[in-house]
Amino acid sequence: MLGVLRITNQWRRWLPIDHIWWSKFDLLRILVRRDIDAKYKGSVIGNLWPLLNQLSLLFIYTYVFSIVLKVKLTLTSLPENNFTFGLWLFAGLLPWLTFSNGLIQAAGSVVGQPNLVKKVVFPLGLLPLVPILSAFIESSFGLMALVFVVALTSHTLHPTLGLLPLIWLPQLMLTAGLGYLTAALTVFLRDVPQTLAVILNIWMYLTPIIYPISAIPEEWRNWVLWFNPLCAIAEVYRDLILTGQIKHGLEWGIASAIALLVFGCGLWVYRRLRPAFADVL
Repeated sequence: MLGVLRITNQWRRWLPIDHIWWSKFDLLRILVRRDIDAKYKGSVIGNLWPLLNQLSLLFIYTYVFSIVLKVKLTLTSLPENNFTFGLWLFAGLLPWLTFSNGLIQAAGSVVGQPNLVKKVVFPLGLLPLVPILSAFIESSFGLMALVFVVALTSHTLHPTLGLLPLIWLPQLMLTAGLGYLTAALTVFLRDVPQTLAVILNIWMYLTPIIYPISAIPEEWRNWVLWFNPLCAIAEVYRDLILTGQIKHGLEWGIASAIALLVFGCGLWVYRRLRPAFADVL
């Protein structure tokens, strides 16, 4: 821990960033840690619950699609068996669960903290980021388990794993942009979280997560890959973790551009509506 603190202090000296931003970063780190601790406070296994929840979904979907429906999937880098489909499915579920869980919690982040909203000195821009970053941290347990099982099954670690941070960035920007937008709208329209849950249910089945992209008619396939950023993100996850090849580089770039646009729009709406939060709450 002391080594991490020393490295952080060195970064602060090297990077031309104002101390106010470092203060916000420290506050955000404290809020995220408090949010995670509060979720599992008093439980026996604590922060292992996110991993168990994700693995339970993995086993359920694997059983339904591989054993009941007998869906087969062939990947050149993995042996052909029922467990292969489970790994493929889990690799697509991870970014979706991180996105949907973070977004749903971010939508209620402002209305759920009226005391902080009414504090003049509190940076309200941090509130939607707290549940989003918590969801990212929780998903890291499932990601580590997935990488471990893939390495155990294929007897190799793909060098493309080093590119994972490059796909996390557009995923984080997309989630944060929509989080800012829904958090701001929820202050004035309390139906937004319920509407968002319905939209996410539809969105999930419009995204090739539990079925391969090849199941989509060819004339629609490129449209889904280009204009559904979660589709491109899930496919790149599978590329980097399972196959060790980048097969969707163009889609990756388009998803990053869409994520940047969504983040800018969501943050703009949030900042425009932020002065009225305290009056409404």
